[in-house]
Amino acid sequence: MSRLRLAVIGAGHLGRLHAKLATQTELFQLVGIVDPSEESRRQVAQQLDVPVFEQIGSLASSIDAAVVATPSVHHHVVAKELLDHGIHLLVEKPLAVTSEQAQDLVEFATERGVILQVGHIEQFNPAVRAARLAVERPLYIESVRTSGFTFRSTDIGAVLDLMIHDLDIILSFVKAPIREIHALGTSVMGGHEDMAQARLHFENGCVANLTASRTSFKAQRTMQIFGQDVFADLDFAEPALRLIHRSDQLSEGRFDVAELLPEQRQHFQQHLFDELLPIEEVDLESTNPLLDELKDFGHAFLSGHPVQVTGLQGYHAVKVAERVLAAIDEHASDVLRHGFRVTGNHVRTSADRPITSPVRSIGQTDQRRKAG
Repeated sequence: MSRLRLAVIGAGHLGRLHAKLATQTELFQLVGIVDPSEESRRQVAQQLDVPVFEQIGSLASSIDAAVVATPSVHHHVVAKELLDHGIHLLVEKPLAVTSEQAQDLVEFATERGVILQVGHIEQFNPAVRAARLAVERPLYIESVRTSGFTFRSTDIGAVLDLMIHDLDIILSFVKAPIREIHALGTSVMGGHEDMAQARLHFENGCVANLTASRTSFKAQRTMQIFGQDVFADLDFAEPALRLIHRSDQLSEGRFDVAELLPEQRQHFQQHLFDELLPIEEVDLESTNPLLDELKDFGHAFLSGHPVQVTGLQGYHAVKVAERVLAAIDEHASDVLRHGFRVTGNHVRTSADRPITSPVRSIGQTDQRRKAG
């Protein structure tokens, strides 16, 4: 089997992980790593003992594929240059910082006839894969993704940095148009929003609540999915999946609380999750989602099969993230219209009495995002 000649663009945290994993599979021949920073090149050359380059043009003619792990604001221009050379791409999430840029990359990759995969790694999480088989029609979804401030991905906010993972998963589960979005957010560290919450209403009646924060004292990556007859509790970090099923008595309407005798009520209080709502702890295989993502990319090139997370899927995630950001801006404007003004991370009334606020700072934040 011939190996895929691969380059990694960007020698940051994710770029180094991709490069290291690429050397651990027979699918790839790691040709080199590209980064404009001399210090980053020196460090990665010492750590991985691979050739390093300052510019893409130095090795574009000697590779078949590349992983784009640059800061998000550079995804579009870097990916466009590589696609123009006919190079197959795995672009880290988000595909781009605007839906217009994302759509441009999807169309350009289609014209060139090359693979465009997006690094939505949670799609390769075994908990997500197992939940997809268990829940057919989600009715309500609750997701929480929080972490401490890592000082990475500061070129974008929490919506494109964190929430987009859950937006992508929810879109793949619900498979219905979004009717409306309500959202709010706030900047804590300055610049982009660091905390955000969104509520999505889908045309098929499903509702999803999403919380994302990168300035939290508690790290959490969870999702609860309520289906017709099953509840799925996912922990992405473990990973773990717990399913709660409705018993036949409940599903068929044969259980009437009003008709229970006192001793029966006591019995079901003690055995609720044994008999009426039995809990199933799903056995999950131990995997490395990032390695699985890379392997999916390599196998798609060698077999001609489509990748699991396509550029079009990445575009849809960015499109919805863009709508969430617009809803955050609209919420901030509503607050201002009702007599409040945003100052840093607080809202002050006309009496200058500080109150905590879920409103994202606007002005400079918006200018930075639009410039990106």
